[in-house]
Amino acid sequence: MNALPAPASTQSANIMCMLSMLIWAMGLPAADLLIDVVPPLPLNAARMVMAAACLLPLWWWLEGRDALTSANWLKGLLIGGGTIGLGAFMLLLGQGMTNAVTVAVISATMPVMGIAIEVVLDGRKITPGLVIGLLLSLAGGVMALGGFKDGIGLGLGALLCFGSIMLYTLGSRMTVTSFPQLTALGRSTITLVGAALATTLAATASAMWGGPGPDWQTLGLKELGALAIFSIGGLAISQLLWILAIGSLGIALSSLHINATPFYVMVILFALGGEWNWIQPLAATIVGLGVLIAQGIIPVWKTSVTPASTE
Repeated sequence: MNALPAPASTQSANIMCMLSMLIWAMGLPAADLLIDVVPPLPLNAARMVMAAACLLPLWWWLEGRDALTSANWLKGLLIGGGTIGLGAFMLLLGQGMTNAVTVAVISATMPVMGIAIEVVLDGRKITPGLVIGLLLSLAGGVMALGGFKDGIGLGLGALLCFGSIMLYTLGSRMTVTSFPQLTALGRSTITLVGAALATTLAATASAMWGGPGPDWQTLGLKELGALAIFSIGGLAISQLLWILAIGSLGIALSSLHINATPFYVMVILFALGGEWNWIQPLAATIVGLGVLIAQGIIPVWKTSVTPASTE
C-alpha cells in the first residue's frame, strides 16, 4: 500500500501547516478538561503513548513490516526522547514556575529559532522578505496574546520554556533530516515512540518517588474521549501534517504558522459557546501576510525566498 504523499507545492505545504496548527489547537480544550484530574507529567506520558500507539500500526499497515524493521530505532529513540520528550517535560516544569502567558509568548519566538537553526546548519541567507515576514509573524503573535496583559514570568521557569521550544524546533528539523530513507509517517512515528518511552519512564520514576497521580475516581468515558482528542488529533495527526510540511518548506518557514494558533483556539471556543474577539482574526491575517511575504508569494523585494526543502 502506498505511503502518504509529500506536498506537491508550496501552497499545499502551507495548507498542511495550517491544518496542523488547527488540529493541535482543537486538543487544547480537551486538555483543560483533563488537567484537573491528571497531573501534567502522567498526562503528557499518556498522550505520547496514545499518539505513538495510533501511528505505529498505521505505519505498519501502509508501508509494511520491512519499513519498520529496517528503520534506525536507536536514532529515533534518541531524537524523540532527547528533544520532543525532554522538551515536553521542560515545558511542564517551566509552566509550573511561570504561567500560560509566558509559555505562549516564548512559543511565539519559534520562527526566530527556526530561522537561526537553518542559518547555522543549512546556510540559509537572511533576505529582506524573510525579515519582514518574521516581524509580521511576531507582531501578529503579540497582538493575539493581548500585549502580555496578564504578565510574563521570568527567571528559571522562562529559561526552561525557552529551552523546551528550542528542543522541539530542533527535534522537528531532526525528525525530517535524520531519516532520509523514511516517509513522513515513518519519521513522525519513530520519534513519537521515542518520546513516549522517555515520558513514560519520567512519569514512572515520578510515581515511584511519590509524585502525584491521576484521580482515578473522576476518570470516565468523557475524560477518555478528551484524552483521545488531545492525543490522536492534537499530537499524532497534527505532528504528521507538521512533519510533511517541514519536509517541503523547512522548519523556518513552517514555524511562522505557529503564531496564528491563538486565532484557531478562539474559533474553537466560539463554536463551543465562547465570545468572538475581532483582534484574533486581525492578528491571524497579519501572521498569514508574514508567511506569504517570507516565502516570496507576495513579493516586497527583488530578492525572494525559496522554501528550504529538507528532503
